[in-house]
Amino acid sequence: MRVLVTGAAGSIGRVVTLGLCERGHEVVGLDLVPEPEGFTGNWHTVDCSDPEAVRAVFADEHLDGVVHLAGIPDERDLPTELTSHVITTAALLDAMVEHRVTRMVYASSNHAVGRSPRPAEGHGPVSDDALPRPDTFYGVAKVAAEALLRLYADRHSIDAISCRIGSFLPEPATHRNLATWLSPDDAVRMVEAALTAAAPGYAVVYGISNNADAWWDLEPGRRLGYEPQDDAATYRDGIEPRDEDEMEAAHVGGPFAGPEFYRPALDLG
Repeated sequence: MRVLVTGAAGSIGRVVTLGLCERGHEVVGLDLVPEPEGFTGNWHTVDCSDPEAVRAVFADEHLDGVVHLAGIPDERDLPTELTSHVITTAALLDAMVEHRVTRMVYASSNHAVGRSPRPAEGHGPVSDDALPRPDTFYGVAKVAAEALLRLYADRHSIDAISCRIGSFLPEPATHRNLATWLSPDDAVRMVEAALTAAAPGYAVVYGISNNADAWWDLEPGRRLGYEPQDDAATYRDGIEPRDEDEMEAAHVGGPFAGPEFYRPALDLG
């Protein structure tokens, strides 16, 4: 496939870009910054909240799909989050409709359901049909972007997969990560499965590895062909306990659900 990857210079973007290329896909990169050293495909230094700039990229490239990884990865005020995650998604979706590109893989977040309590022992994991329960304005924006994807899937028959990414790290570093870790290799496996699944319509998958202590259900991803291979439990013995562990385990969003993130939606400061 010939795939546009937004946020291609970011931490997950670089891993996914390289991984897709190694698997035989042709990647077109897009980011706010120039291409990283070693990238050899077409590159567009573009703000994907600018719909005209996005349309120009689609006019220049014959694309089969979009992997939308661009966006601010932390908590800001609500207008900033909505621009970063919802307006960018809208600009891409409109260009997809215009140019008849029918597949988007979207980097959503576990924070779309971050205020969900951690599953108690004996209860099943948080599933793909869990009600939205964001923990931050960042999570609110991810919920809104998922809703927009669902709308375009219904209106325009776009296949749209929202990947609610957990903790993308080289290796797990905290006790929460034992449940939430997404390894670099599994991130590539997840994105490729979402790109190539047959007619998924709109779907939600949880972007975590095959963690023995997982809080989220991997079955929705497996239905699309995502078979994670790594397990955070491999690193358990090397992770030291911390005072924050109990608080971070109260809700699946971890520290994002805590009071340090309580702030006004409209920062007029």
